[in-house]
Amino acid sequence: MFHPMRRNDREKTKEEALDILAKGSYGILCTLGENGYPAGTPLNYVSDVGSIYVHFAKGNALESATKHPKVGFTVVTRSDVVPSEFVTNYESVMVYGRAVELHGQQKYDALYLLIKKYSPGFEESGIEHIKEDIDKCHVLKISIDHLTGKGRTG
Repeated sequence: MFHPMRRNDREKTKEEALDILAKGSYGILCTLGENGYPAGTPLNYVSDVGSIYVHFAKGNALESATKHPKVGFTVVTRSDVVPSEFVTNYESVMVYGRAVELHGQQKYDALYLLIKKYSPGFEESGIEHIKEDIDKCHVLKISIDHLTGKGRTG
């Protein structure tokens, strides 16, 4: 179903790939648009127990993921160009999964995970923020079907 990695000497273990995914600050949600073109949307996210959670306002990414739930998600945590060697040192992860919009308690729980990741120490005020704005945002859960990590160190 998924092609083997061409440069398997740079392949990360599943545990290493999950670590890269956990420490990233943003990722690119890849969806198939209504016009047949792929679209990549940069988003904050959090990963937890085999899933990724993203939040955003209503828009093309939400509509596309709802109509075409097979999505991709890519994170790059490090990218250092080494000009003298004509190479780049990097760490990245690619995820293939299925997206579903969350509602109710599941939506609240995902938003709380995002608060814990991006605003540690501000959980109490984050809860108030969630309560005020929960109806203004959308949350997708991406269940991970396949994940690969890759990296190069100099």
